[in-house]
Amino acid sequence: MELKPFLLDKWLDSYEHGIEFNLAASTGPAWSLNEILSLASDEERELFLNHKVVYSRPAGAEGLRSAIADMQGVDVDHVQVVTGASEALLVLMWLAAEPGANVILPQPGFTTFSALPESLRLETRYYALRKENGFAIDVEEIKKLTDRNTKLVLINSPHNPTGATMSDAELDILHEHTSSRGIQLISDEVYHPIYHGQPTKSAARLPYATVIHDFSKAFPLSGVRTGWMIEHDAERRERYWNARAYFSISNNTAGEMLAEIAMRHRDIVLGKTQKTASENLRQLSDFMAKHCETIGWIAPRGGMTAFPWLLSGENSRAFCQAAAERGVLLAPGECFDMLSHFRLGFAAISEKFPAALNRLGELIASLPG
Repeated sequence: MELKPFLLDKWLDSYEHGIEFNLAASTGPAWSLNEILSLASDEERELFLNHKVVYSRPAGAEGLRSAIADMQGVDVDHVQVVTGASEALLVLMWLAAEPGANVILPQPGFTTFSALPESLRLETRYYALRKENGFAIDVEEIKKLTDRNTKLVLINSPHNPTGATMSDAELDILHEHTSSRGIQLISDEVYHPIYHGQPTKSAARLPYATVIHDFSKAFPLSGVRTGWMIEHDAERRERYWNARAYFSISNNTAGEMLAEIAMRHRDIVLGKTQKTASENLRQLSDFMAKHCETIGWIAPRGGMTAFPWLLSGENSRAFCQAAAERGVLLAPGECFDMLSHFRLGFAAISEKFPAALNRLGELIASLPG
């Protein structure tokens, strides 16, 4: 078994720890530990500071699961806490890895989507998000890819890196198709509920869908390494619990407590992400209009990333390298198997965002005409 190189994380790790303007980040504005604890009551802070650093429950801390269930509108028993959405993907792909099975994934997409099933020798089939189609997620294309050996269909809405979203009606149609054929529908909602147009309801409302979410994107607390799954099927939940007992056993207790505080004060945490993303997206739209002869783009309908492209059609790596040398970090399209594109995150920084765009504009102005 071998995992392909994680080009995105390798690129980010090479630059992001000392870069002046990180526009490659796919998260919202960062929170400090003190800022999170300031949301808590005196009792909650005391509990955090004096809790025992021991194993948590494999299903997750009861208080956190209850808070998540409240947000998702489900029974607490349907919540499985995991070590970020990455562990959820590992569990799901591991359990799908049967001889002759296939999985259906978005292209472009987050590297983990494809790397895990490929390493497990699952057949991977891809539906394309094309700029010619406004990066729409084509339900009919997904349906045509399914057959009797399809174990799961994965959707990501809002989508990383394009910011595309599915409507409630489209999700209903896909859910009917997969559930009637015994195919597991997985909805990666780590950017929900950050929208810039018509919002979409969580797939947690659908009886046969599996939702994965975490505290790294819309909830920009990646350091707590905590995520969750919503699963209505009791047999599947038992399999997740069992797999997790082998993979990670439990989350760290401090991370779960911080995550619970953030979840119980989600209006504040998500409100900060939405405000930053919306304000910065307006500035980014003006920037893209100004440089429309060099860069193409489709405005994202959700999330905190856009996926512009060089109109010249050339590989964006040299452009991203030049930007990094000027203190602006972007993620080249080779990290998503679309060479002329690059990912631009617009919510990780707030007050410095105009300066970051100005610096990037200087680079564009310097390119040969």
